Amino acid sequence: MLDIGLPELIALVVLALLIFGPDKLPKMIQDVSRTLRKIRQFSESAKEDIRSELGPEFKDFEFEDLNPKTFVRKHVLDKDELGLKEIRNGFDLRSEMSEVTDAVNGRDPEPAPHSAGGPDLLKKKEPLRPGERPPFDSDAT
Repeated sequence: MLDIGLPELIALVVLALLIFGPDKLPKMIQDVSRTLRKIRQFSESAKEDIRSELGPEFKDFEFEDLNPKTFVRKHVLDKDELGLKEIRNGFDLRSEMSEVTDAVNGRDPEPAPHSAGGPDLLKKKEPLRPGERPPFDSDAT
């Protein structure tokens, strides 16, 4: 939790000895451990009070679930009732990006496997002759 290594721990002990002295240090350690124990007991009793007030339908409620990352991981990503993995795997972003890049650079894109019929909007069109009207696309309006 605190990620304290051996050199840091030795430095803290030496610093505590210098600040409090060898005669007061054991009492300080007892006071700190007693305070931490009381804080843990208080938090556990508060959690139990909240669980009892919520009722039996929340008996398996965990306070860690209130963290948004934990909530999403537990309720959305693990069950995958919506088929999110299938949707995510269905996108082929590389082919989509290569089509857009080809269209921007003026190269003829390879036909995409998902374009079944319909006009190829990425294909470069012939320029309009003077006075010629652009084609009307009823789906675009």
